[in-house]
Amino acid sequence: MNKVIADQLSKVYTKEKAAVDQVSFSVKEGELFGLIGPDGAGKSSIFRMLTTLLLPDHGSATVNGLDVVKDYKAIRKTIGYMPGKFSLYPDLTVEENLNFFAAIFNTTIEDNYHLIKDIYVQIEPFKTRRAGKLSGGMKQKLALCCALIHKPSVLFLDEPTTGVDPVSRKEFWQMLHQLKLQGITILVSTPYMDEAALCDRIALIQNGHILEVDTPSDIVNAYPDKLYAVRGSNMPRLLKLITSDDRVSDAYSFGEYIHVTFKNNNTNINEVIALWSGHGIENIVAKSAQATIEDSFIHLLKN
Repeated sequence: MNKVIADQLSKVYTKEKAAVDQVSFSVKEGELFGLIGPDGAGKSSIFRMLTTLLLPDHGSATVNGLDVVKDYKAIRKTIGYMPGKFSLYPDLTVEENLNFFAAIFNTTIEDNYHLIKDIYVQIEPFKTRRAGKLSGGMKQKLALCCALIHKPSVLFLDEPTTGVDPVSRKEFWQMLHQLKLQGITILVSTPYMDEAALCDRIALIQNGHILEVDTPSDIVNAYPDKLYAVRGSNMPRLLKLITSDDRVSDAYSFGEYIHVTFKNNNTNINEVIALWSGHGIENIVAKSAQATIEDSFIHLLKN
């Protein structure tokens, strides 16, 4: 059963360009689905339409079989939403925020404590602290507790780990996998490509368009080119040299290396390195590289 369906969903803020342009995808029950793309790709606009905060200009969408326009009141009772910007009451304490959101949905912390227990125990020592005084990671954990307090069947998390330290990011994703085991369908958006591998399926998005929808492994396995990781003594000069080579299909910085693909997959990399070495760049080495989600994303952008 599909818990979320977007069909040709569009949102236009200005006449020049659509923020979301005919986006279609579906999310299965119990799935952890990722919407992956850079800032400005349209992720937040999609989430706001699916959570009934924005009206679509074109297309349609359903959540739990309910139409996001006609049945918005019913949808709001069955979903949890955590926006990208911290939106709880900063002057209320941790406990007061939780009690407030529980009261809105006519429930209590005790009724659904089993859902938030693993998360809440980490912030319970600070339950009398005002939410605005919490660290970034603690704010996200409190926001997640508030989004879960009414036992939603679908959880929307818009860039939940942006600005959070690496340890808190790891802990947050561990929490999401525990929630998935409890049968909650989770949609999460993120600009971090490394988080894509933590999802069951992902949709890669750029400029309001869906580039691909598949499992992370299938997207990576579909990468069609031989990929090389190249480095040398002068990386900026080497990148300029590589990008000016007519044999090269694509080249871009990737950590301490330059990722390179050729127009002809049978290109002899050793012969090419010998030619590049004649331009005053020393110690040029190359090795075969395994494509990542980020490599696949860049490839899809250019095709």
